[in-house]
Amino acid sequence: MKSYRIACIPGDGIGKEVVPAGQAVLEALAAAQRGFRFEFSTFDWGGDWYRAHGEMMPAAGLEALRHVDAILFGSAGDPHIPDHITLWGLRLKICQGFDQYANVRPTRILPGIDGPLKRCAPADLDWVIVRENSEGEYSGVGGRVHQGHPIEVATDLSMMTRAGVERIMRFAFRLAQSRPRKLLTVVTKSNAQRHAMVMWDEIAVQVAQEFPDVKWDKELVDACTARMVNRPASLDTVVATNLHADILSDLAAALAGSLGIAPTANIDPERRYPSMFEPIHGSAFDIMGKGLANPIGTFWSCVMLLDHIGESEAARQLMQAIEKVTADPRLHTRDLGGKATTEEVTNAVCALLAQNDRLRVA
Repeated sequence: MKSYRIACIPGDGIGKEVVPAGQAVLEALAAAQRGFRFEFSTFDWGGDWYRAHGEMMPAAGLEALRHVDAILFGSAGDPHIPDHITLWGLRLKICQGFDQYANVRPTRILPGIDGPLKRCAPADLDWVIVRENSEGEYSGVGGRVHQGHPIEVATDLSMMTRAGVERIMRFAFRLAQSRPRKLLTVVTKSNAQRHAMVMWDEIAVQVAQEFPDVKWDKELVDACTARMVNRPASLDTVVATNLHADILSDLAAALAGSLGIAPTANIDPERRYPSMFEPIHGSAFDIMGKGLANPIGTFWSCVMLLDHIGESEAARQLMQAIEKVTADPRLHTRDLGGKATTEEVTNAVCALLAQNDRLRVA
């Protein structure tokens, strides 16, 4: 029997609720499949760890994760700790430390969910946003001098390398090539950012020559927001910089019904290091501990995790169970206008997976 090592990092806020829910669903799936199992290790890094140790994760934390098959992450963010500390001390430390340069965020309207675009049919909104995840606007290059004085200066430098842009472009073109429409939109802002984004555009043209079967176009990021709302069916696969894709993917999730349902994969495509899977919602301290968190985004992230480790049939079964649950309004959490709890949604998905097991045995 195959055994997969999964590192669970709940992090902060509702991450402590949705990651255990994701673990429960993976365990139920493994029990139903009987062809593989999971070995889970939980790391209680995050805001509480910071208060106790002065750091979001141990200095040797990456080494502790290096040999797992995948990482299931919750959220980073604590109202009592500056956001740049929580983000750079945990999530980005893992993403950059393991060179997870491709951030992949699928978006579509799941069965039973009422999206805000009333003119949009579910089939019109079926996107995958590819986010460059290692440099760009979130490179971490910059600094502050003369702090506290009238002449104080703070800089953040958007840094793009040819190697970094080429590899994310190739990843995005390959992904677009694998989808039925073979359509890619390259998001840019080269009309105002006249150096790095111009290079971004030039590399897109060069890489496109390697994929003659992929139809592609270029869109300014501000125009892309309007296009997502007004012409959603014109988009399929989208590639954008770290900051631009961060913003666009939150808009995409909202247009699909809720940030609570949206998944993310932080991938090292070369598989030198483990990849990390997480819902895109934040720590949501206002609902923490109330059983109101929507675990669907975590479950969908688990689907991506399963696909990544090669268990595509299990991924398909889990996605099927997710869609059956979202199709039932009684199982909608508060963010979707319902009253269901995290536990009720989790139990419903697990029950469907167990039902699949009984059908398979019969």
